[in-house]
Amino acid sequence: MLKNLFNSKNENEDKDKNSQILEKISKMNLSDMRSYVRNTIKDFEVDEYGLQEVMRRLTVKDAHTEKFYINSDDMASKKKKAFDLVILIAKNRKITIDTIEEIQKFAEVYKEIIGLYDREFKEIYASRFNDAITIAIANLNEIGHLQSKMNVLDE
Repeated sequence: MLKNLFNSKNENEDKDKNSQILEKISKMNLSDMRSYVRNTIKDFEVDEYGLQEVMRRLTVKDAHTEKFYINSDDMASKKKKAFDLVILIAKNRKITIDTIEEIQKFAEVYKEIIGLYDREFKEIYASRFNDAITIAIANLNEIGHLQSKMNVLDE
């Protein structure tokens, strides 16, 4: 019974923390999101939920404008910052399966923009996204393997 009381308190704290993260991320620009992912913002530590929210912000259409975060007519520097941000998120150790799925969704949503950018600026972001997803999955598998080893040691 005590366990249930403590769990509900922790769940409420998690909901409050997640709503604070959501509010802060919704006001961030690409540079702020990059600083967050690099964990350089004081009093605002990067976590799994935050990474997922950053990716969700990049892949979901705005309700008011019906546009995605990046559009084909945006400046090349904005596109590059967004692409680099996604790769940075994929390399983060706090990544989850949900975040990896958001990265895959990002690659699908912006497939045409990525292709045009790669051709125009002689970049290889399309293959870099595939490599980043592969690295993210490997990191996730490694974390799972280490956790299973810890569970064996605890028993």
